[in-house]
Amino acid sequence: MKLKLLIASMAMLTLAACGGDKGEDQVSAEPILESVEQRLSYMVGSNMAKQFKRDDVVIDIDALKLGIDDLMADKESRLSEELIQETIATLQARGQKRQEEEQLAGQKEQEEALEKNKTEGAAYLATNGAKEGVVSTESGLQYKELVAGDGEKPEYSDTVSVHYKGMLTDGTVFDSSYDRNEPATFPVAGVIPGWIEALQLMDVGDKWELTIPSDLAYGENGAGASIGPNSTLVFEVELLDVTKSEKLDVSK
Repeated sequence: MKLKLLIASMAMLTLAACGGDKGEDQVSAEPILESVEQRLSYMVGSNMAKQFKRDDVVIDIDALKLGIDDLMADKESRLSEELIQETIATLQARGQKRQEEEQLAGQKEQEEALEKNKTEGAAYLATNGAKEGVVSTESGLQYKELVAGDGEKPEYSDTVSVHYKGMLTDGTVFDSSYDRNEPATFPVAGVIPGWIEALQLMDVGDKWELTIPSDLAYGENGAGASIGPNSTLVFEVELLDVTKSEKLDVSK
């Protein structure tokens, strides 16, 4: 169906380019695009050309014009139905092959990014873990206390208010509540595993630097355009407040 629409579009483009049944002098003259019809024809042609370029379709304008001329002159098609169907099938096979090649290229690129980020992340964690003041937990989470607080610790069921800045290991900032000048509030249980673990270790008033392995962050899928697969992430997190969850009184 898409291919038939493309063929119909090519016919419309040729009609616009050839000027229908105008004389030879008028066809060779460049249109001045004064009338609504001329401007519309130009817009249609431009949009079709974009589609052709996007789909990597090569158009033989002479052959296209020949088909239009034959149709306008009520001549029989120069192509048999069998040859038309054969041509359509060939074009569809080419399109499918190109799609498969693009998918394979995308998979290869994804696999290369997975391995690259995994290797670089492991090296970063090893170097960072050896720095003074950095604590490594059993899960692989690393944290360093920047400012000490003395408030209460959140529990898994609580809601917290924090200021934070999220970075890739090269220092690229991908998110920051400081830039928005507004703290973030969310349930402890509603964030990535590395945050869940760290928040329950922090006291209100603490400001920590967290280094989170990919398996405690977004894993092989990554997140959005900024966080690639298997990315190790670095956060500065300042715990501002804790809202305790309401607990049911089971004694009544």
